[in-house]
Amino acid sequence: MVDDNGLRVTAPKRCSLADIENAIRAKQNWILTKLDERRERRAARLDKPPLEWKDGAKLPYLGSEITLRLYHAPRNRTDFNPATNELAMGLVQGATELLLKERVKNWYKQQAEGLFAQRLDLYAPRVGVQYASFSLSSADSRWGSCTVQRVIRLNWKLMYFSLPLIDYVVAHELAHIHEMNHSPRFWAHVERVYPQYEEAKQLLRRRSQELPVLFP
Repeated sequence: MVDDNGLRVTAPKRCSLADIENAIRAKQNWILTKLDERRERRAARLDKPPLEWKDGAKLPYLGSEITLRLYHAPRNRTDFNPATNELAMGLVQGATELLLKERVKNWYKQQAEGLFAQRLDLYAPRVGVQYASFSLSSADSRWGSCTVQRVIRLNWKLMYFSLPLIDYVVAHELAHIHEMNHSPRFWAHVERVYPQYEEAKQLLRRRSQELPVLFP
């Protein structure tokens, strides 16, 4: 696992040190790439001020922006108007910024559940696989994952990005049902349904560094 503290490796007790070292060597390109990406992302976060949670704040959503509208209400209420791209949050008297953040985060997650299920069902037949289930993740350094049990996890923060980038991650994780690696055969599966995968991979990396800091 790669995080802000660097690389952390865990292994079953039965693994020898030589096994672990061999695994690290086999994954060295991936490790070095992720460490570089993590350093760049951390540096980009430090350069940006955190979002001011106030009426009129701009939030990233599906590759564009929506406007946060806050108003006092007798009970908490959330409404999104796609015609005006406004996310209206009714707040009870005394509501804290922490509560507002949690409600915005929950709204993103609700949107993600519906959209990701739709995109997975669209791309699974194209990739030629069936997935067992999917869930949302909040990982800092991974946009998605797939287990050998065909369980897919997708990061809800993908909702910040445009639909083509979401589709790239969906196709990527579904292709892992064929190949649990990043071999040429794996990328061939991705390319068959998403020919522009290399451009999408680079654009996803850039966009992730440009986003405002919503939930530090």
